[in-house]
Amino acid sequence: MRRLAAITVLFAGLWSARAQDGPSGQWDPAELEGLVRRFAEVYSAVEENAADPVNSFQAIYGGAIPGMLKRLDPHSIFFDPDQFEQLKRLQTATQKGFGSVVSILPGRVFVLQTLPGTPSARAGMQPGDEILAINGIALDRLGIEQLVALLTESRKRTVRLDIRRPGASKLVRVTMSPATMKSESVDLAFELKPGIGYVRVKDFEADTGPKVKEAIEKLGGEELRGLVLDLRGNPGGIMAAALETAALFLEPGSVIVSVRGRATKREELKAPEDGDPYRFRMAVLVDEESASGAEIVAAALQDHGRAKIVGAPTFGKGLVQQVYPLSDNTGLALTTAYYFTPNGRSIQRPLHGGQLKGGKGPGGIQPDYVVYPEPLSRLRMYLEASGAFPTFAGEVLPKLEPVSPEFEVSNSLLDEFQTWLIERRVQPSVAEWSTEREWIRSRLRQEIFNLALGVKAGDRIELERDPRVRKAVAILESRG
Repeated sequence: MRRLAAITVLFAGLWSARAQDGPSGQWDPAELEGLVRRFAEVYSAVEENAADPVNSFQAIYGGAIPGMLKRLDPHSIFFDPDQFEQLKRLQTATQKGFGSVVSILPGRVFVLQTLPGTPSARAGMQPGDEILAINGIALDRLGIEQLVALLTESRKRTVRLDIRRPGASKLVRVTMSPATMKSESVDLAFELKPGIGYVRVKDFEADTGPKVKEAIEKLGGEELRGLVLDLRGNPGGIMAAALETAALFLEPGSVIVSVRGRATKREELKAPEDGDPYRFRMAVLVDEESASGAEIVAAALQDHGRAKIVGAPTFGKGLVQQVYPLSDNTGLALTTAYYFTPNGRSIQRPLHGGQLKGGKGPGGIQPDYVVYPEPLSRLRMYLEASGAFPTFAGEVLPKLEPVSPEFEVSNSLLDEFQTWLIERRVQPSVAEWSTEREWIRSRLRQEIFNLALGVKAGDRIELERDPRVRKAVAILESRG
């Protein structure tokens, strides 16, 4: 009975979906019935004659169904009962964490900021602390991916940290339990130059649209000369929030995105007719990790001539997927359509493997101005990988306090940093030091701000030297 139930789950969706057969698109139930019968015969032969007993659960849920989907659509996913239950829990789960912002380097994790009222703040963690071990696991031999995985796993339960604190002779041990945290989708907004604002959107959550509007109003609203909207690293999120954000800058009734699929009705999603959009000049920053909702916003602003796109070609995720509950508490996330820009460009990059055709063209959003980050010199790579900046900043900070937003790294502090490096057998040539001097000054200022004023203050220093931000500002200030 279990075998027959599993086979029924496999093919029930085919009957209910009215699958098409051949170019004519005619439904042939007799042929499908024959295919189901052949599958049952093959499974029966395997079950009766295989060298080892057959696990029907693995054969059907772990083999036949995923195998079918992989050949048809590599992006659609079948959920067995346990996976489907986990998916439903994730959709209603709250995010937990400790309320600390960290810098991750190979084998090293530094605390940059602890948020007020969070477990890390109550446990006494401080900016500048270096986490040496988590629950007895030493971090010094772990790579970036291993560190990220360990930190992610540690947010699920009580954790014990071994910490090295600048100026302390002994290690500090901290124990804390995770608490529900609220992430900020709009996490940074400030004025880059007089009249030119900057707003960063990390992802699209239910309140992102109003948060973007609130941030713009604080910067001057319609009185702004221009706005840099940063969607780099934005993976998407709630589609309605992305549409609401795009509508803040588009004329009423403008098409934001269209949806096209074989079995779905073609639909155009538009800006509300009663909208009152901003009309200042705009530049949008994107990169290889900008995806889905971020691509929809960028493409709509580009196609309607509302913004210039700066950065690197985006990820190219333009699939519309729906989750269908099936029998036996299983489920199916199925690609049902594609997203297209107002000018008809497919956002989805070409699909390799499977029978889905996707859209024509390269997919993703091609920037108007392709700008890449500055390449790292040998000295920059070493200083970043070794953790020299946060380590030195943590040691020197007590001598600098109080640090104000007007703080600048003096030549004498630069000389002190150079001496500090020499003591650790890092002695760049005169030419290297001269070439990188101003970059080193900016990085030191950034790390000191991270520890003294918070990560957002440090981010502002980083953005000041960001070539993509500089290009966006130049575009907004130009007359063309």
